[in-house]
Amino acid sequence: MTLSKPTARQAVLREADAEAGRQLNTLTGWNRFIDGPPAPPALASRSAWQQMPVSERDLYDEDRLDHHARMLTIATSFVEKTAICGRRLVLLNRHAISARRGLIVSGPAGTGKTIAITQLGRSHELLDRARHPHVTDRIPVVYVTVPPAATARMIATEFARFLGLPVRARSNMTDIIEAVVGVCTDTRTGLVLVDELHNISLTSRHGAEVADTLKYFSERLPATFIYAGIDIAESSLLSGTRGAQIAGRFTVIPSRPFPYNSEWKGLVATMEDTLRLHDHRPGTLTSLDRFLHDHTGGMIGSLSHAIRGAALDAILTGTEKITKKSLQAIPLDHTARTTASMATKTAACR
Repeated sequence: MTLSKPTARQAVLREADAEAGRQLNTLTGWNRFIDGPPAPPALASRSAWQQMPVSERDLYDEDRLDHHARMLTIATSFVEKTAICGRRLVLLNRHAISARRGLIVSGPAGTGKTIAITQLGRSHELLDRARHPHVTDRIPVVYVTVPPAATARMIATEFARFLGLPVRARSNMTDIIEAVVGVCTDTRTGLVLVDELHNISLTSRHGAEVADTLKYFSERLPATFIYAGIDIAESSLLSGTRGAQIAGRFTVIPSRPFPYNSEWKGLVATMEDTLRLHDHRPGTLTSLDRFLHDHTGGMIGSLSHAIRGAALDAILTGTEKITKKSLQAIPLDHTARTTASMATKTAACR
């Protein structure tokens, strides 16, 4: 049966709405993140799997594909350190009238910065919900990302978009900011997460205006601000007059590639435990933990990408297992490849 044009359009719009609802920088998407991912699918016996009707097997495999496609969150030492530092700042800022302290998570791409700050936000929100179990009009956490080549209006609009506030073409900056501040104050927002901070450059007029807008929000809102971005500590964002104001109020936590140690081995083992593959031999990945470290340069994001990608290929191709060869077949990001290459050259020179 062919969908009529209105029905097809409605289906596309529904899919677009569902996709938007998965984004962390919308209140709907954030709430879904707080509620947590669905439980991992049960792995059927091989005989039961092979005897499934085609339609049932397709749905079963689709559930497994969806499971492996999700980014696994692991409580690494870096995540725990960020959570403790962030929690401490929230408590210290609780009775502050001005000059509230904040946190900057800075480091190379793929080292878990977004995971760390979103887990901080999740723990803060869950604690707030536990303290106010029957209150539904609170928004304890706001999460926004700084758009590329951002302007002050764009960053203010990102706040409004998270809160679901309409922004019209004729709305001026003051209108947007006042609406955001009003809603955040009424809903008791206590933590503001600002990701992709590296998209701000204080050497440009627009970048300076974005920094000023964020500072203004931090002065108007009784909340703790947490920033995350690529190599912020080495950027222009902490230099000059404006940069000095940020540096004087924000603690910097550096994120780095993981060294090859017991924690890295634990990461690999934890990820292997989440696999839902019929022919994968337990212990295969843990026996490859050194190779995985060299292959990914110790980048947790690249490690997750490689393992999840290989798991998806295992289901799609019917091999149902991950091998060293299948891991090598997953293209990694340039940063991971460069870091791994440098590590190999360093080891060869020793």
